[in-house]
Amino acid sequence: MRPTVLCFSGLDPSGGAGIQADIESIGCSGAHAAIACTALTIQNSQQVFGFEATSRELLLAQANAVVNDLPIRCIKSGMLGTTDNIAALVEFLQEHPDYQYVLDPVLVANSGGSLGNLETLVQAFQALLPLATLITPNTVELRALAAEDDLELATQKLFKLGAKAILVKGGHEDTPDHIRNALYINGELVAESRCPRLEGEYHGSGCSLASFIAGRLAQGDELKHAVQHAETWLFGVLQHAETPIENGQKIPKRF
Repeated sequence: MRPTVLCFSGLDPSGGAGIQADIESIGCSGAHAAIACTALTIQNSQQVFGFEATSRELLLAQANAVVNDLPIRCIKSGMLGTTDNIAALVEFLQEHPDYQYVLDPVLVANSGGSLGNLETLVQAFQALLPLATLITPNTVELRALAAEDDLELATQKLFKLGAKAILVKGGHEDTPDHIRNALYINGELVAESRCPRLEGEYHGSGCSLASFIAGRLAQGDELKHAVQHAETWLFGVLQHAETPIENGQKIPKRF
């Protein structure tokens, strides 16, 4: 069977982000996706209206049900929603230290709306940082996690908190003609990429990128190559994104 990525993520009814983005992206990477659902959200492609989190017990029961059934090689997390769920994931990862882990630190959805109490989530996320093979924050999330506005200082602060590798995504920065991503490993900048900034906003691009990386890691790619492969794939996916409503956020066309 294909190597499996176990995703801890929430259900997005629009299918643009969350569980569906994980399944489609990991499938495109060549791996298989398994899911431990962290929350049911109320949202469409344009806006988040609310969510109801899965209990800690149910979340762990979902994950443990597939551990001995599927060839899991990597864990990926997106929206966790509550500090209890973050603590549950910490516990799960500590029990399975051989799994690689891609942490997409979802704090606020691009479509607007809180996905949990920001201050308490940031504090809880710090326990996950040392357990991650790779952390994939956008610059808004990076600044929030580090409580630091300067991006370089913020990145180095996460390394001081135990991070091993960080992919800083530059889509939220004021660079009108391009987007710059930067990959740091053990505090050192090892690769950066620039791609043309496409017109409009995209719903689920961060989920898609992190999940594709996890899929490639599950198949044995070296981290730098997995990131580069994912960035190339995502740019093509966004070029063909679909627009649900005029002037609204676009949904990546992952297939």
